[in-house]
Amino acid sequence: MSWEVVLGLEIHAQLSTKSKIFSGASTAYGAEPNTQACAVDLGFPGVLPVLNKEAVRMATKFGLAVNAEIGKRNVFDRKNYFYPDLPKGYQTSQMDYPIVGVGELEIEFENAKGELVTKQIGITRAHLEEDAGKSLHDQISGSTGIDLNRAGTPLLEIVSEPDMRSAKEAVAYMRKIHSLVQYIGICDGNMQEGSFRCDVNVSLRRPGAPEYGTRAEIKNINSFRFVEQAIAVEVERQADILESGGTVVQETRLFNPDLGETKSMRSKEDANDYRYFPCPDLLPVELEDSFIEAVRAELPELPDVKKARYMSELGLPAYDAGVLTANKQIADYFEAVIAAGADVKLAANWVNGELAATLNKAEVEIQSSPVTAELLAGILIRISDDTISGTAAKKVFEAVWAGQGDADSVIEAKGLKQITDTGAIEKIIDDIIANNEKQVDGYRAAPADKRGKMIGFFVGQVMKASQGKANPGQVNKLLKQKLEG
Repeated sequence: MSWEVVLGLEIHAQLSTKSKIFSGASTAYGAEPNTQACAVDLGFPGVLPVLNKEAVRMATKFGLAVNAEIGKRNVFDRKNYFYPDLPKGYQTSQMDYPIVGVGELEIEFENAKGELVTKQIGITRAHLEEDAGKSLHDQISGSTGIDLNRAGTPLLEIVSEPDMRSAKEAVAYMRKIHSLVQYIGICDGNMQEGSFRCDVNVSLRRPGAPEYGTRAEIKNINSFRFVEQAIAVEVERQADILESGGTVVQETRLFNPDLGETKSMRSKEDANDYRYFPCPDLLPVELEDSFIEAVRAELPELPDVKKARYMSELGLPAYDAGVLTANKQIADYFEAVIAAGADVKLAANWVNGELAATLNKAEVEIQSSPVTAELLAGILIRISDDTISGTAAKKVFEAVWAGQGDADSVIEAKGLKQITDTGAIEKIIDDIIANNEKQVDGYRAAPADKRGKMIGFFVGQVMKASQGKANPGQVNKLLKQKLEG
């Protein structure tokens, strides 16, 4: 390209507190409009905010997880602007003294050559702030309704450096943050409910140019796919403007996935336009070392550390380990499977393969899987001890998923137990050889390097005769002995 893409993300993670950041109102999702907004959230005269300590703890936890500086003294400010769903006329946020300072995150993505590469993305800051309400355009005919249930919900805004140069990098970074906030238990990551969303800053410059181009900010994107699409659309829009001699305007834009375009929302304000000043109702927050260390002690095993452990201790390849550790619920499930006695590699293959495909098809999260970790382990153990074949195991899995019992009861009920008796298998093989003289002569006349494919015919005949119950390993071994002996 004749233009270099420069991307930065501002991710808004809704903190999983039970009450709002400055009031005792509930943060539960799905309540009737305007039933969870109290006098503090609505900015009634004479009310005072009280900071939620749990929100501070969660923000600190994130900062420690990305090896960032923790603001031992952080200050809340008023960000002044008018919008219908902002009842106070200002948003309580943090400007000059955020709770989380400079940090970094390593991402892994596929480059233009199809190679898997890693890159460090700088985190500028992460600050606490309150969410606004929500405008509803489809509830009242001809009017816009305002639901203030979300007003005052605690957010952690995570601001990256403009270090990303492609949509793939941006999505990889967003996925990594999404995984991390769930791992450390500070956000449920539910993008459909708006718990995790981002703004994308997009600009273009000539390769090697020292200055960044004018950026446009695409607001409130709530899916990884839409982030990738929005970047592609906006890059094309800006490139067309610049190539035709025009100038990109600094503005906020919205992405319309149905039309595949970004649309201007308003001119982009600078910090001084918001008239930030310290909130007179909230004192600066002083974090003691003992508080920070207590939060550090709560950190679980983080995704990168877990991935490295799966590779070094469990012997899994990097790809398998990466897929299993990208989501905490999947990692927990996998570990429960092997704790129940399943072979590690077999468990990885099934969790990443058959189980993942079935969950995806049924649109079910792994924590709601009808096949629990213990039930899957039961199936895998029966594969390992040669009770059932890999083909039969899929039938057992389907039956267990349908609630027909555990592995042993399904195997018994459906007669899926594998034939491992050598004598029984030999008898079937002898019959197949006797009834297929032409194929036998062809096999024996063929050079050794051709026989590998040809033996598949005999294996298929044996498996058909045994109704798929013969042990494939034994079948192959005995066939070679009899055909070549």
